[in-house]
Amino acid sequence: MSPSPLNELTAVMTEYERTLTLVAAIGAGLCAGVFFAFSTFVMPALRTLRPAEGMTAMQAINRAAPNGLFMSVLFGPLIVCGLLVVAVLRRSGAATIYIVIGSVCFLAGLVVLGAYHVPKNNQLDTVDAHSVGADNTWSTYYTGWTAWNHVRTLTFTAAATCFTLALHSD
Repeated sequence: MSPSPLNELTAVMTEYERTLTLVAAIGAGLCAGVFFAFSTFVMPALRTLRPAEGMTAMQAINRAAPNGLFMSVLFGPLIVCGLLVVAVLRRSGAATIYIVIGSVCFLAGLVVLGAYHVPKNNQLDTVDAHSVGADNTWSTYYTGWTAWNHVRTLTFTAAATCFTLALHSD
């Protein structure tokens, strides 16, 4: 008995799925790279400055970050992940598992961003870097922000890894 056309379709990733997976891998990789840079040299460099200077620099970074290009790199892949999960759920296999896990990891990175980093950045924006207590505010912000950035970096790295593995599966 020969396999039905439906079984053949569900056994192999389509070109549409491969393209979406590649876009998701690139998007997750870009996000991972940005946040890796913050973890490995941006935040450590800001820590070497006087607290008021480090805080002022971070406030400027936080104001510049929400621009169209960066937002499209952050949220464009989320849309791609949604389309991809819908596309692959009709079949089984390692690629499907990697795509679903990668999409969950990507979403987790955005949840960390929205639930932790955005509120902390908004709070920091209200602080006068030269006010009494600003040094303590900066130190507390720096420590928590950087720790959660490591988590965010790992989630996007895991997503990029899963999408890449999906391209080499099935």
